[in-house]
Amino acid sequence: MKKQYYHVVTDHPMKLGQVIEFDNQHHSGVYNRVHALKEKVNDIYQNPSNYKNIELDHHLKVALRELALEEVRSKKYPNYPSRLSCLYVSNSLEEAEKWYNLFIELGRPTYSIVKVEIEGNEFIGDAENCFDGTIDKEKNLELAENYWKLKTNFKGKKPIKEILVNGKIKVIEIMKENKKGEEVWERKAL
Repeated sequence: MKKQYYHVVTDHPMKLGQVIEFDNQHHSGVYNRVHALKEKVNDIYQNPSNYKNIELDHHLKVALRELALEEVRSKKYPNYPSRLSCLYVSNSLEEAEKWYNLFIELGRPTYSIVKVEIEGNEFIGDAENCFDGTIDKEKNLELAENYWKLKTNFKGKKPIKEILVNGKIKVIEIMKENKKGEEVWERKAL
């Protein structure tokens, strides 16, 4: 069954009619960034005492988190989309605009909001259940389990919905574009 969502386009622009696939063979840029640090993550888990008093950089914390999340997902929740092979989407344009504005505020390259049609799986999680990975693998796996089980977030904050989808994804409408820092409302549809 096909479903429609809104996606905030970051990193690389998307075009009207573009089709992408996310599955076990087709991964996202997150996959590449995380797997580039896999040897370092393995070293941390094999030699945690070497890292006890070292501040881990942001990308390494993300790799520790995402690898733990993927380990738990693949073993216990294989029907959920992998965070390493998915698209993050919103149910409404209003919700997508909040993410769009946040990404621009954070200085992240943000190109547009597009409407997409999906043939695949979805997982609706709480972004507040994301965590900074640590040198403690068991703690990372415990927090990853909380994420996939949709437990109340450990931060005690109001949940922030994040929807992960995989499968065949087609851009069916460009809702909003950010050209040279200017927002342009120019809808383009198939």
